[in-house]
Amino acid sequence: MRLGGRIAAAIEVLEDVGARKRPVADALKDWGLSHRFAGSGDRAAIGNIVYDGLRKKQSLGWLMEDDSASALAFGVVLRQWKIERDVLVKQLADDKFAPQLPTQEKLDGFFKRKLSKAPKHIKADIPEWLQFAFEENFEDDWIEEGRALAERPPLDLRVNTLKADVAKVAKALSRARPERTRIARHGLRIAAGTGPARLPNVTAEVAFARGWFEVQDEGSQVVSDMVFAQPGEQILDYCAGGGGKTLALSAAMDNKGQIHAWDADRTRLAPIIERLKRAGTRNVQVHEADEDISALAGRMDRVLVDAPCTGTGTWRRHPETKWKLTAKNLEDRVEQQEEVLSAAAEFVRPGGFLIYVTCSVLPQENEGQVYDFCENDGRFELISAGEVWEDLFASSDLKPWSADLKTITLTPAATGTDGFFLAVMQRRD
Repeated sequence: MRLGGRIAAAIEVLEDVGARKRPVADALKDWGLSHRFAGSGDRAAIGNIVYDGLRKKQSLGWLMEDDSASALAFGVVLRQWKIERDVLVKQLADDKFAPQLPTQEKLDGFFKRKLSKAPKHIKADIPEWLQFAFEENFEDDWIEEGRALAERPPLDLRVNTLKADVAKVAKALSRARPERTRIARHGLRIAAGTGPARLPNVTAEVAFARGWFEVQDEGSQVVSDMVFAQPGEQILDYCAGGGGKTLALSAAMDNKGQIHAWDADRTRLAPIIERLKRAGTRNVQVHEADEDISALAGRMDRVLVDAPCTGTGTWRRHPETKWKLTAKNLEDRVEQQEEVLSAAAEFVRPGGFLIYVTCSVLPQENEGQVYDFCENDGRFELISAGEVWEDLFASSDLKPWSADLKTITLTPAATGTDGFFLAVMQRRD
């Protein structure tokens, strides 16, 4: 496919996502199934246009004075991909599959308009109603933080130390030129690339089939490390989902002790079984959603609550969710988090630890939750997550956000990771 056909396909997918309010990945998959002539390079380029357009929908729409699918797609190739206007016009002129170019007036306006004059939330590429929350959390740096959440993410891998080491995996994946992560101790990173560039399909590698590594954002690796799981402990992963953090905890414990993986959503938990087998874990017991785990109450050394949240920290990877999020969604998530924290706390033994994690950067879901929880449940007190950070990652030149060293927030701008929040609470009695 030529550039014109790729732009036309991206417009089609963007219109599908907007009309049906569906995940981008699903829309791209369906497009690929119905257009089997498209090669892997074509599909990657189309996906990049779609994702790049949604990541910067606010700023592109302001520059184009139009946030239609067509305006976003053309805005991406002109602004983010840096294809010269004359080159684009020439390439599309003799391409029968190319969509109609924006009008001369729109293109003139696009190049004349200066984003520096746009409203602040548009500069940050975030929904306007979330501006106050970003200001509260990041103070003078909130626009920079919003912009970082609108960039392409890298591909991060966690080396499974039960089967391999970083050097071994780096050698196996040498064609992709992975680099060591700047914070995570067992991580590798493959740069995002620009324009139509595609990331390698590392899950098709023999090293992946052998269980040498998992695909896991560096931020998720970091907060898994900060659970500080020790060999021989009893740990409950209360919202285990697909098991990414469960696997990381098992490796940290060197397969010694016991991890109980549970999730209220059985469909989210289902992939964990195959992942555990591939990773070579022996100390994980999976509990189905309807299974009674009350016998574990008051016995766990550590309980990890990877709480349901708005996912604002993952906007780089799921940009469509940024524009679907509403105040009602946030309110519902906050209520769920309160319920989950309250329920999970009952499993912590006296002297044990309750670790609260979200992939959100909103204070309502993060600091607001844990401070309210500790105030309402006198058995728990916050301990310094900042001190744990220094114990584990003092050598890194990147530092998380933290107002008081009690809690930490990872972000693309501050730590080069997805957005994650972590707080550690200890049970007194």
